[in-house]
Amino acid sequence: MSLLEHSYRHCQRVAKTRAKNFYYSFFALPKEKRGAMCAIYAFFRYCDDLSDDASSVEAARANLHRWRAVLDAAYAGTAGASLLPADQPGASSANAMLPAFADTVKRYSIPKEYFADLITGAEMDLDVKRYETFEDLYRYCYRVASCVGLSVIHIFGFADKAAEQHAEECGIAFQLTNILRDVREDAQMGRIYLPLEDLRRFGVTEEQILSAQPPPAFVDLMRFESQRAHDYYEKARPLLHMIHADSREALVALLEIYHGLLKKIEHTGFDVFARRVSLPTWKKVLIALKSVLRSRGSR
Repeated sequence: MSLLEHSYRHCQRVAKTRAKNFYYSFFALPKEKRGAMCAIYAFFRYCDDLSDDASSVEAARANLHRWRAVLDAAYAGTAGASLLPADQPGASSANAMLPAFADTVKRYSIPKEYFADLITGAEMDLDVKRYETFEDLYRYCYRVASCVGLSVIHIFGFADKAAEQHAEECGIAFQLTNILRDVREDAQMGRIYLPLEDLRRFGVTEEQILSAQPPPAFVDLMRFESQRAHDYYEKARPLLHMIHADSREALVALLEIYHGLLKKIEHTGFDVFARRVSLPTWKKVLIALKSVLRSRGSR
């Protein structure tokens, strides 16, 4: 087995074990595109781990700085010369991923700026604990989620430039869903991603969220934010008809899984402090299986 083949297999293992929502949608893609999706997912996953698992903010910032150098090397075609030091957490996994990542971004002509912006988004998590307005939050969501969508559509394939705007909107919808799901976990880390202007509008205080003691008005706040997410799902829908036919069912699966998660959060009455809301694995597998069958039937 060549080094590149080994790298793609490693990325597939990373996606299978870590991409709890994304991985199931990959099955509807042709084999080559599926491998490419796993490769860029592995890059995104490792970037998140660098900021989440570091021993300190300073260590996380240093890790992300080195990861920018690795990104530069991957695009310069010298990734092999810029492997991470063995003593860095997860270095062996990251190093194994790099050949497949470098091959994918070259094969599908994915702009480097999307990955650079993603690293910037991870750096924001080190310093920014609050967002005053939705416009402020939007910039963060763009970096950590829309950039993922913009890179993914290069693998899916598209001809209409308008697809980029809809991919951006899709990323916003997904990230808003994540934010609503993770209110409790974020609060435990001292973070509030719900815009402060919205908290004031509905009479919810930061202290009530941080102490996991939301007032009745919290439900109205969450309903407002949920409708905002629904609006972005609706804005993103034209993307389905703009990407290549062999990738549409994968996007359908992604949208169904994430939008289904948002609907389940609503179904709980926005009781996100009691437990972490998620779709059961069987349901995600069923969505993916239906997408695979539809995609094979259309080829």
